[in-house]
Amino acid sequence: MAVKRQFLAACIASLIALPAAASSGDAWKEFSAEVQARCLGAIEGVMEKPKIVVDPFGSQSYGLAIITGKAKGTKTEISQICVFDKKNKTVEIGGELPRDAVKIDIPGAAAR
Repeated sequence: MAVKRQFLAACIASLIALPAAASSGDAWKEFSAEVQARCLGAIEGVMEKPKIVVDPFGSQSYGLAIITGKAKGTKTEISQICVFDKKNKTVEIGGELPRDAVKIDIPGAAAR
């Protein structure tokens, strides 16, 4: 009988949590969009036609992304890691990584 009560309590609790889960999904989408915008803004003028892959959740303290594109004024493709501080809303960009160091397949991207 105790198992049935625990199961029923768990079911009720999960139903109550549904609206919160939906809103947290929206919050993660907003977070990802913010990381994308801030990271792309930080590399503006450094890369041509940048493509970005954002970790949808990041770490405990940071939003994380990898940006790939051509180094401005060259034919060299590079990648850079972007770290977004969740608390301070600041961005830091790592150094340039050569194409052969980082390979990213982006759905919908044109074949090379």
